[in-house]
Amino acid sequence: MAAKIPTAAAMLAAAGIDDDLAAGVSPGLHAALAALEREQELSEEGRARALAQFQDNLARLAAIAADRVANPAIAQVAIDRPVFILGLPRCGTSILHALIGADPQVRTPLQWEVAAPSPPPQAACFDTDPRADAFDAYVAENFTGAWADVLKAHPIGARIPQECGMILETAFQGINPTMLFRLPGYYQWYRQADTSFGYQVHRMWLQHLSWKNARQRWVLKVQEHAYHLPELFSVYPDAVLVQPHRDPVTVMASISRLIEVIRSVSFSAIDRAALGNELLHLWHDGQVAAMAWRQANPQVRVLDLPFRDIIADPVAAVRQVYDHAAMDFNAQTEQAVQGWWQANPADKHGQHRYELADYGLTREQVEVVYADYIASYGDYL
Repeated sequence: MAAKIPTAAAMLAAAGIDDDLAAGVSPGLHAALAALEREQELSEEGRARALAQFQDNLARLAAIAADRVANPAIAQVAIDRPVFILGLPRCGTSILHALIGADPQVRTPLQWEVAAPSPPPQAACFDTDPRADAFDAYVAENFTGAWADVLKAHPIGARIPQECGMILETAFQGINPTMLFRLPGYYQWYRQADTSFGYQVHRMWLQHLSWKNARQRWVLKVQEHAYHLPELFSVYPDAVLVQPHRDPVTVMASISRLIEVIRSVSFSAIDRAALGNELLHLWHDGQVAAMAWRQANPQVRVLDLPFRDIIADPVAAVRQVYDHAAMDFNAQTEQAVQGWWQANPADKHGQHRYELADYGLTREQVEVVYADYIASYGDYL
């Protein structure tokens, strides 16, 4: 018998979320729980995984909120001119994020500190914090068997930069529940929601992580920023945008394989053709929103980068980002970028293999759906 889905109010109370935060979290949490209750193809293990993930999201938010109350100075930390990398998945955003994150001038949220943020990390012991080793032990224990293929496609490790999705999901105003557990009802809610609260929580996280370990600039990434650029700029009016591009045909094959692997532990069976169709339109929705926003806001200069250029000359690509963002690209930066590139070959964890036809898609189908994107950014593909 399926476990009973708790109410949003019960989960918020159990996590100790205060009334002000609860008011912001509740709509998205309610939408996620309602969609979870309707999702018939999740296994019992998958349903339990979803609830555990939701509880973890709330626990992490409660932890940074409690630290903020105990240390009011956190709320005074300034976040100036953050750089946001956005675009389609599988187009070099993670590589670019990691390349820039290698620069000691730059702050990126690392995977261990987003997973276990309390107490706030400190510069003095940042490189030796035991939470980092604990995170790596968790990855070694859990990313085996069916999940081992995730490591071939997406870097996971304590000292690897984390995507903003793991931050936005603590406000239940991010896309992760859809990626992990499908939940189409939640996705429809997310597309139409005003996610300003999510970006307010995002800023809380950056203040929290900066308080005792600040650097010159924050560099951040996740594809879902494309869906809600008005809300992002409502919280970060001085944000700097960088958008890598890649042929959407290749993108669709690669992301379909990755999401298939990610969902494999939560579904008894996965309909590959249905998954391909779902993701084909889901990621295009984000590009439609971003293209409309960019057309309406030509005063905001966006750096467009071809994926092929990032791979061909990563140092030159990073230099372009620094020039665009008015950041200091110096000899130390160049050495750090080159060092990361040499230490992280593309097939470090094995080759990520995929074929578009495996997901019931053809080149022609993808090109029809993405005709507007291709017309806008053809020079970068």
